[in-house]
Amino acid sequence: MRSSSSAHATSCTPLVLASHALCPYVQRAAIVLAEKGVPFTRRDVDLSHKPDWFLAVSPLGKTPVLLVGGNAAGEGAHALFESAVICEYLDEVALPRLHPLDPLERARHRGWMEFGSGVLNTIAAFYNATDEAALAAARATLQARLAQLEAACHAQGPWFAGTSFGMVDAVFAPVFRYFDAFEALGQPAFFGATPRLRGWRAALAQRPSVRGAVAPDFDARLLHFLRARPFALAHVA
Repeated sequence: MRSSSSAHATSCTPLVLASHALCPYVQRAAIVLAEKGVPFTRRDVDLSHKPDWFLAVSPLGKTPVLLVGGNAAGEGAHALFESAVICEYLDEVALPRLHPLDPLERARHRGWMEFGSGVLNTIAAFYNATDEAALAAARATLQARLAQLEAACHAQGPWFAGTSFGMVDAVFAPVFRYFDAFEALGQPAFFGATPRLRGWRAALAQRPSVRGAVAPDFDARLLHFLRARPFALAHVA
C-alpha cells in the first residue's frame, strides 16, 4: 500500500491539465484528479489554432497533456501525454487507488479501458457518418459494443466492478455523455436492452467528479458541435 506522503507530495506539485472543452479523454484525466483530491489548473486549448506552448509539450498535438511541476503556466514542467498514461501515473502517485490490487483483475480492467477508447472511435464514426446507411451501420456496431459491455458490468453495480469506483468508470463516464446528446437530437434510445448499463450510466451522471469534469455549458456546446457537422446525424435529427 502506498503511503499517504506520496499523495501529499503530488498535491504539493503544480499540475496543469492542457484541455479542450469537448475532449472525452480530458474528462478521464479530470475525473481521476478529482477522485484523488489532487488540485490542478485547467488550461484550455483551441485545437484549430494550437498555440506554440501546446505544440511544444504535445508530440501528437492532442489533449490532454498533464504538466507536472514547473511554474503556474506549466513552464519547466514534465509533460505527460495520452490519457491512459496520465491516469496510470496518477494512480501510482496518489491515493485512493482506482485500479484493483490483484494483477490479473488490474490487467482485465486495463483491457476494458482500451475497449472504452474503441467505443469512442465508433461514436466518432456514428456522428461522422456521411449517409443514413453509414449511420445505421455505426449504430449497429455501437449496440453490439454496448451488449458486450453489459455482459462485463457488475450485476449489482453501481459501478463497473461493483461498489468501488475505479478507472474503468472514469473512462466510460465521458462515453455515456455522447448518448445524452444523441437522444437529444432525436435518436432512438440505445440502452433498452442493457439494464446494467442504464443503472451505471445514471450513477455516473450523479458522481461529483464526473459532473465537475466539464463546464456547465458542456451539453449545449456538444449539441452545437454535432448539429454543425454536415453529416447524416444532423440531417436525420
